[in-house]
Amino acid sequence: MGGLAVGLLFAASVVHAESIGEVDTVFKWLGPDHKIVVDAFDDPQVKGVTCYVSRAKTGGIKGGLGLAEDKSDASIECRQVGAVSFTGDPLKQQEVVFTERTSLVFKKLQVVRMIDKARNTLVYLSYSDRVIEGSPDNSITAVPLPAGTVIPMR
Repeated sequence: MGGLAVGLLFAASVVHAESIGEVDTVFKWLGPDHKIVVDAFDDPQVKGVTCYVSRAKTGGIKGGLGLAEDKSDASIECRQVGAVSFTGDPLKQQEVVFTERTSLVFKKLQVVRMIDKARNTLVYLSYSDRVIEGSPDNSITAVPLPAGTVIPMR
């Protein structure tokens, strides 16, 4: 596959979060305040499921310039917000559905969807990782699907 095709395929699978709101936690004289931000994103393969992630955002001069590393603390809640249907290929048992950088280069927040087939439930795990050392801080939520809804799996 050519470089352009790979780039377009990757760009099509990128999920963008929508900002829901934020609160200031620490006043900074220079640069933006430290905050807790709340974002929402729709599961790219499961229509009718939206996840809400709250996380710390570092302010100050470094934060204002995009050079600060955000803390690993994050919380997630996913909910059924409409009729559930599945788009595209069958789902993998476990896959990353959302990623956001929390430092200039080394750290990112990830959300992984897992399938609990026995209970017909989608499980979402949020955690932060780094190139060298990750964090055990994590949060989990589950979305039980209505009876009769079959999860298409690989």
